[in-house]
Amino acid sequence: MTSAAATIAIYVDADACPVKPEIYRVAERHRVKVFVVANSFINVPREPWLERVTVSGGFDAADDWIAERVGRGAIVVTADIPLADRCIKAGADVIGPTGKPFTEASIGMALATRDMMEDLRAMGAAIGGPKPFSPKDRSAFLQALDLAIQRLRRAGFQASR
Repeated sequence: MTSAAATIAIYVDADACPVKPEIYRVAERHRVKVFVVANSFINVPREPWLERVTVSGGFDAADDWIAERVGRGAIVVTADIPLADRCIKAGADVIGPTGKPFTEASIGMALATRDMMEDLRAMGAAIGGPKPFSPKDRSAFLQALDLAIQRLRRAGFQASR
């Protein structure tokens, strides 16, 4: 493993991410590079370890940009289940904004549930959306991100800056 391959970086699917400030705080503490990827301009703090990536307006352009660059040592923050699946297959750790990790063991059920809910919506079934984001979710996310970084460090990965 080369030194470039042995670094930790966080990739944020940022368009609808409610935990960007928390990501910045944890990344600063651990000295980890962050890529904030979105289809439109998103205001981010001016820090050398924080890179804003604005991709073209294509439907999956942000997902494609992230999925093409991640591997072992990457932590992806997304609520997008198909993106989570692609990133897991590439070897990345994936965490949802509520702190729920997506893993090889859980992604199949998450995809099946997503597809079922999409079919129900297409048939006109009245179903509710996700539950509102809560302070408990924010706290669980902070803990999950911190644990993911610590786990990668124990595996030999280093801070990326």
